[in-house]
Amino acid sequence: MGRYTSRVRTTETSLDVLDVLFEREAVTVEELEAELDLTNSTVHRHLSTLQERGYVVRDEGSYRLGFKLLTMGGRLRRDVTAYPVIKTKVDDLAAETNERVQFIVREQDERIYLYTQTGDSLIQTGAYTGRRGPIYSSAAGKAIIANLPKPERERLIDSLDLRRTGPNTITDRDALREDLRTIRERGYSLNLEESTSGVHAVGAAVRGKDDGIVGALSVSGPATRLKDERLERELPDAVLAATNELELHIAHT
Repeated sequence: MGRYTSRVRTTETSLDVLDVLFEREAVTVEELEAELDLTNSTVHRHLSTLQERGYVVRDEGSYRLGFKLLTMGGRLRRDVTAYPVIKTKVDDLAAETNERVQFIVREQDERIYLYTQTGDSLIQTGAYTGRRGPIYSSAAGKAIIANLPKPERERLIDSLDLRRTGPNTITDRDALREDLRTIRERGYSLNLEESTSGVHAVGAAVRGKDDGIVGALSVSGPATRLKDERLERELPDAVLAATNELELHIAHT
């Protein structure tokens, strides 16, 4: 048991090093020592191992993440059902709406941005490929939850830590259940400054051949622009049309 615990702690330390490099982009050994409260020899040992395996690169006295992580992420993305068509549809919808469009997938209680693209709008909403966030506070994330089988949906809702991430985040489980019911009835979800202040979004889930959820597509942009008829009719129609096309392609491939 002691040896097993020791190995887990060692792994955790290596992951802590990677987390710091991700947050800080490039750090020195001394900065890692201070950040993680580790000895110089321990930091060197972890960095050397990670460097040998390609996860870390040494550059002029500091260390940064290596592109092996991108290689691994690229492989994961390619394995998603119909990814080439998803990418094309996201690009097309971004050009059509001139807003940011994203496709997300679920990993436990988080949403991960699989692919994003921006139209001609100069205003960015902060989404980027690989970004993670709570699944309950985004349009695409709520669309996924709403369309899960009821037992799985209820288990997920009960497990969520409903923290506020935006001014209008739903933090009450019963209120979330009611919103998810509305999403199932109309076929799409809305995010009205629930994830980010000043940002609205429209999303819909995409199903696969086995009727399981592949992910969800959403369009997001400034609340000042995504409102009224555009938010209530134009963008939902565009998102639903795009998800329908994706589902038809998946069903016939």
